[in-house]
Amino acid sequence: MWGPARMGPGDPAAAAALAGMLPFDSIGLYEQPKPRFIFKMPRVVPDQKSKFESDELFRRLSRESEVRYTGYRDRPLEERQVRFQNGCREGHTEISFVATGTNLQLVFNPVMNGYTVSDLGRECDFDKEMGKVHLRSHFIMNGVCVRWKGWVDLERLDGVGCLEYDEDKAQIEDSMLRDQIERYNQRLRDFEDKQRAYRSHQQLDRPGDTDIEVTLAQQENYMRVRRNRHQQWHAPR
Repeated sequence: MWGPARMGPGDPAAAAALAGMLPFDSIGLYEQPKPRFIFKMPRVVPDQKSKFESDELFRRLSRESEVRYTGYRDRPLEERQVRFQNGCREGHTEISFVATGTNLQLVFNPVMNGYTVSDLGRECDFDKEMGKVHLRSHFIMNGVCVRWKGWVDLERLDGVGCLEYDEDKAQIEDSMLRDQIERYNQRLRDFEDKQRAYRSHQQLDRPGDTDIEVTLAQQENYMRVRRNRHQQWHAPR
C-alpha cells in the first residue's frame, strides 16, 4: 500500500527492481518444458493478529497520532484543498503519519451525490463533523489485514488517524491462504507419486542381476567354443 515512487536510471531502487526481473523462458521449439512448481507469494502471514500486536511499526501506528494529506505538495493550498476533497469523493487519497513518516495510499467507497455506494457503512463521511472528513480504509500491510480510521481537517489538511486490526478481513484472507497451501501441497504430492511410479517402471524395464549373469555365462560359453574350434583347426595333423 505504499505510494508509487519514480525511479531513475541511477536509482538504487530501480537497479534492485531490474535485478529481480525474470527473463522470458528460452525453451526451444521442440524441447519439452521442465516441470515447475510456482508458489505465489501469500498475501498475508500465517498469524496476522500476533504480528499486528508484536510488530513495532504496527504498535506505533495503532496509536492515534497526527496525520497529513501528502498529495500535490507543490501546488498552492487552495488547490490542494479542492483536490483533496475531490479525491475523497472519488474514493482515494494519500495520507502520511507525521511521527513515523509512513505514507499510505487509502482507497475506500466513493461518494456519489452525498451517498456512498455501499450499504455497509460510510467510509467517507463529510457530514459527521463540520469542517472535517472522516475516513475508513481497508487494506493489507506487511501481510496483515488492517483498517485505517481517522479524520482530516478540510482547511489545514491534517488530522488524526490510526491503524486497527481488521478481524473480518483477516479471517477471509487466512482461509484463502490455507486453501492456497493445500493446493500447492497436493500438487507436490501428485508430482512425487508420478516420480515414484516412473522410477518403479524404469527398474522393471532394466535387466536384473540374474539376467546379467546369464548373459555373461552365454558369452563365455560362446568364446570357449570358438577357442576350441580355433585350436582344432590349427592343430598339427
